[in-house]
Amino acid sequence: MALLLIEDDVLLAQILETLLRDHDDRLEIMTRGDHACDYLATPRQLDLVILDLNLPHRSGLEVLTTLRRHDHQTPVLILTARASIEDRVAGLDLGADDYLTKPFSLDEFEARVRALLRRARPVANDTLTLGQLMLHVPTQRLELNQTPLSLPGREQRLLACLLRHGEQVISRADLMREAFGGDAPPGDNALEVYVHRLRRRLEGSDVRIRTVRGLGYRLELN
Repeated sequence: MALLLIEDDVLLAQILETLLRDHDDRLEIMTRGDHACDYLATPRQLDLVILDLNLPHRSGLEVLTTLRRHDHQTPVLILTARASIEDRVAGLDLGADDYLTKPFSLDEFEARVRALLRRARPVANDTLTLGQLMLHVPTQRLELNQTPLSLPGREQRLLACLLRHGEQVISRADLMREAFGGDAPPGDNALEVYVHRLRRRLEGSDVRIRTVRGLGYRLELN
């Protein structure tokens, strides 16, 4: 996998570089917005871009605009000291996938990177299946017992995320980040509400969502 870190804080960039080297040694680091824009003006094979908004010479939002103009696929994690809703919305509207406000926990940073890399990782087949549940990966279309399963957006993303993990347990935090990113629903019990709705939709099938106490959730066969 190829990662690009765009961060002008030298000390923070060094710390994040140490963490990111554990994922892959194909890591590029840039400290100026204009250099990043020039670099991204040519289509690149990248698996993740980590982007600070407060960059010299060109802003992070300008860098994001350049990236999305030439690449519609690469996940982007924004890092910023700006905590306003307006800045967050601006970044997400321009195509960011997740948002982390400084100062942040390094554990949380790594968790969000893992979640975005899982979404970027290619799959060997066009479909993922567990029992009667099937996900057509290119279109993210779900089927249950060979019948299209039409779901509201957040429910669809949540169920697709669980299916991508097969029968492995995924933590509540990772599930929220991977399924919803910056579109996480408000409220402490929002995830439980969506899981409850999906359980009702899966009734009568050979697949269920299991709560693994203290760890998270997983899909499993009945």
